[in-house]
Amino acid sequence: MTALILALVAGGVIGLALGGLGGGGSVLAVPALIYLVHFTPAQATTASLIIVTLTSVTALAGHARDGNVVWRTGLLFAAAGIVPAVIAGAAAGHLPDAMLTVAFAAVAAFAAVGMLCSACTGPPGPVNPRKAGAAGAGLGTVTGFLGVGGGFLAVPALVSVLGLPMRRAVGTSLLVITINSMAALTARAGSGLQLDWAVIAPFTAAAILGAWDGKRLSKDLKGQTLQRLFAYVLLAVAFFMLVDVLV
Repeated sequence: MTALILALVAGGVIGLALGGLGGGGSVLAVPALIYLVHFTPAQATTASLIIVTLTSVTALAGHARDGNVVWRTGLLFAAAGIVPAVIAGAAAGHLPDAMLTVAFAAVAAFAAVGMLCSACTGPPGPVNPRKAGAAGAGLGTVTGFLGVGGGFLAVPALVSVLGLPMRRAVGTSLLVITINSMAALTARAGSGLQLDWAVIAPFTAAAILGAWDGKRLSKDLKGQTLQRLFAYVLLAVAFFMLVDVLV
């Protein structure tokens, strides 16, 4: 019963992040599954892909209805990451849990710093296709390797590399998250990993409901406010995970 309650609460918070910020769901889902319901890192990263994929589809529908999804840009960006996501997803199962946790925390901290820096600068310059392709491939690699949807990296990349306004970056990132997560899940299919669906199902349901509230919340906050809030949450999660592994 305790695990069920924690799953519902954590799922709601993660849904708020995905719906309101276009990311942060998986970067919050993985530590929640590890520390609150005691999944192993391998189980947590795989379960988070399931949760985030289903929640992202729900949030994407709402943002698309409001015209905040740049479909062509999102599809091209995601396409560059599909193959790296599959390759990295297949390799991730052979790495020690501690290495995955440290890598996860480091990437979250890096993304947070990037978000804070871009929130303090002016509009980006012209889009460089090579940089855009490299960013998409890098995002796919991180998605497959760490079991995250990649929204916490997709949002700053779409803002700083492709020059999208924050609200359109939030909506478009959900398209990227959905595609990359499905590719990473495909790579992990048939691994034989045992998952507790009694926890995953209510976690996902709460996240989907939270995503709708998060979308409404995003309308009431300025783009830079969303960006800074997102970054501070990432820094806190990264710090906690590093302390837990290294101390």
